[in-house]
Amino acid sequence: MAKKAKSRRPGLLRTLLAVLVVLALAATLLFTVFRRQVDTMEYPCRYNEYVEYYAGKYNIDPLILYSFIRTESNFNPNAQSNVGARGLMQIMPSVARQFDVPAAEITDPRTNIWLANKLMSKIMSSLRFPEGTPEKDRMSIILASYNSGIGHVNDARRLARLNGENPNSWEVVARYLTLKAEPEFYENEVVRCGRFTGSRQTLAYVNDVIGRYDRYCRIAGR
Repeated sequence: MAKKAKSRRPGLLRTLLAVLVVLALAATLLFTVFRRQVDTMEYPCRYNEYVEYYAGKYNIDPLILYSFIRTESNFNPNAQSNVGARGLMQIMPSVARQFDVPAAEITDPRTNIWLANKLMSKIMSSLRFPEGTPEKDRMSIILASYNSGIGHVNDARRLARLNGENPNSWEVVARYLTLKAEPEFYENEVVRCGRFTGSRQTLAYVNDVIGRYDRYCRIAGR
C-alpha cells in the first residue's frame, strides 16, 4: 500500500504545478486588464473627433495633442489659468484675436483645439527646422515656444548659433533659455526679446508633456 501511495505523488505534483501556472496566468491577465483601465483613466483620449481631425489637417501627431490637453487642463474645457489662458489647451485671448475668434468662444472644445493647432502650425513654420532634426528635439522646441513664446526660443537659438552650437538641439536651446536670465546673454545684440526668467517653468512644462507623450505612445503600442 505504501508503494501505491508513493506512486501517486508525481501525478499530484504535476496537477498542483498546472494549477499554479493557470493561477499565475490569470493573475497576469487580470493585472494587464487593470493596468489598461488605469492607463485609460489617467491618459484618456477625449474629444477625439476634434483632436484626430485637426491633427490630420495640420500634420501633428494626435498623441502629442492629447499630451498637451492632459498637461494644460486635464481635459477640463472650462479650465482657466491665473494669467487668463482658457480651455482645453489653455488659449490666451490674444491668440484668439490673431485668428479673429471672439474671446467668448475660446472655451468651446472644437474652437480651442483648432486654435491650438493653428498656433502650433504657425510656430512650426516659423522655426524652420532643417530636414533630419530629431523628432524629440523638434517637438520639445515647439512645446517651449508654445509655453514661453517663440521670441525667447528664437533668442536662445540665435545665441546657440553665435556660440557655434546646434540651434536645433533641445538640450542646447534649453541651456540658453536659462542663460537668458543673465545680463551677459540677454544684453547680447542678437537677443531681441530681452531677459527671460521663466526657464524653470518652461523646461518643467516640456518635460511634463514629453513624459506624457511617451506614456501615450506606450499605451498605443508604439
